[in-house]
Amino acid sequence: MLLWRQSLKTNLLTTLNKKSKSNCMNKLNYFKRLRLIPVFLGLMAMGTTALASSHREAPLISNDPQADNTDLYVFRSPDDTNTVTIIANYIPFESPEGGPNYFTFGTNVRYEIHIKNRTTTTGDDITYRFTFSALNQDTTTFFNIRLGRQNIKTTYTCQKSMDGGLTWTTIVSNGIVPPSNIGPRSIQNTTVGLSAPNYLSLMTAAINTASSGEKVFCGPVDDPFFVDLSGAFDLGNFRPAGLSTANVAKDGLARFNCHTIAIKIPISLLQKDGMGVSSATSILDGNYVIGVWASASRQQIKTIASGNESYSGTWVQVSRLGMPLTNEVVIPVGMKDRWNASNPSADAQFAKYFSNPELAIYMDNSLYGSAVPSLNAIRIQTNSLGAFDFRNNRKGLWALKGSTAVAGTALDDAIFGTILLPDSMSPRAVDILPIFYTGVPNLAPYQLATGKPTGNPLAKGKPFINNFLPTLGDMLRLNMAVPVTPRNDPNFSSLGIVKAAAIGLTVAMYGDTSLQFIPNMDGFPNGRRLEDDVTTIELQAVGGVALAAIGLWYDDYVLGSSPVTTDLGNVLAFNAGITHNDTTFQASFPYVQQPWRGYDHTLQARF
Repeated sequence: MLLWRQSLKTNLLTTLNKKSKSNCMNKLNYFKRLRLIPVFLGLMAMGTTALASSHREAPLISNDPQADNTDLYVFRSPDDTNTVTIIANYIPFESPEGGPNYFTFGTNVRYEIHIKNRTTTTGDDITYRFTFSALNQDTTTFFNIRLGRQNIKTTYTCQKSMDGGLTWTTIVSNGIVPPSNIGPRSIQNTTVGLSAPNYLSLMTAAINTASSGEKVFCGPVDDPFFVDLSGAFDLGNFRPAGLSTANVAKDGLARFNCHTIAIKIPISLLQKDGMGVSSATSILDGNYVIGVWASASRQQIKTIASGNESYSGTWVQVSRLGMPLTNEVVIPVGMKDRWNASNPSADAQFAKYFSNPELAIYMDNSLYGSAVPSLNAIRIQTNSLGAFDFRNNRKGLWALKGSTAVAGTALDDAIFGTILLPDSMSPRAVDILPIFYTGVPNLAPYQLATGKPTGNPLAKGKPFINNFLPTLGDMLRLNMAVPVTPRNDPNFSSLGIVKAAAIGLTVAMYGDTSLQFIPNMDGFPNGRRLEDDVTTIELQAVGGVALAAIGLWYDDYVLGSSPVTTDLGNVLAFNAGITHNDTTFQASFPYVQQPWRGYDHTLQARF
């Protein structure tokens, strides 16, 4: 302990005169992407959604809902644990009664799911591409469904590439997209409707088995995301659940639908060497980490003439999504369209927004913390262990740069490069940046403080996460070897890894540094389950909860006492107001719930 503090003191003195290093940026990719921005202006449809949304996260894509990624989920299937399910949602704010032209996938959009499982390759290791076609079966009626026929009857083709998009194999042809859930006469009536027993039967019949072994579903579903949009975008005016009965949070996505692309994939098809999960050496085996992101692309030129439209030119990316809320609340408005147009391989240009996240200034009393009282429960460490300040543009752990104290840890330049300690003004490069950009390795200091010597966060602790895939780009990373927490487990929690950390720090049976499965180790940000409350988790993370979990305690911690202090308790008790979806999830694939029915739809249920 004394040696560690002496090393820290020595390092503090020797680093004062070091010059700060600037974050690296790939200028060539920057300007290539920048040249694409004017092209997108000619692509966007004119119709807009009436409500503001985190889904409509960038100026350009807000005018093109058919190409708008709304959410991405990646998790081990709870009822079939030898598989992983990927759910990519598109088209925000689908009002269920929105006839006569109901929502459907765009026929001039390429929807793609991108998967990385190697660091030795460039580009995708696996790509799934979906293209859609629509047919009006009866042009003599204004109804969407009549006499067993559909207008806007949508089908799809799914192609798969294993070489970065150079060659493609069709794995599903003429896949069926279920119609919108209009009402009982349209869906169930045997005379004028589709004669279906119920809507769920249409969903079940639309599940395809691909020629390569995956199960695939494409169609309308309940939007599974939940958040108090009106509070969040009123300058962070969240309304935490349980604090007030007069000012209650409202789920801005309640009773809205979206369109989903869901794929259930055997783990052996995703693991880089074709191995099943039974071959994993441990529950944190790094060879089972994948990174996933989704995108939508359009052709450059749209031509409208005499009531018809056509598309031509090169395909360009207009939307993408990896980690939730990145473009919504991390990337500033002036960079949002550029972010949507970029590939994750070019994400170094955005690193500064993670190293000093804007949300952090509303959790800092020396800046604007007092102006956002709804976040009063969250205050970033300013003097952790009497030495470290993690407020924006402060030094964070920079004093340890190059010292013997970090030798052999992830903060050692020889192991992790200069990503985590790039300069003296990027305090959150040690926690927020790796969570979004590289995943977190099972390496000190990124282990629970359980079992660490008092006051030394750099020591070996209890392993609880390893989704490290150092490709330096925004992707949703999942370690497929981590067991599934049953949804009926009494410890199952929508707080994901935050809850796993809390259990690992406070429950006696996890009180040493051995590797044990802790419930919710399979939760966000190790993948993302449908139930995970990502808004609360990310706000807690910006407030320093991940730092506290590894032993960089809050300012009110007294050496030798319990680290579960008032400040830590306040952060763990904080919630973003809406903590669960407005309906249930299905127990089997595609897990998302059937779409709300237009006939009996009401927005009043949101309030």
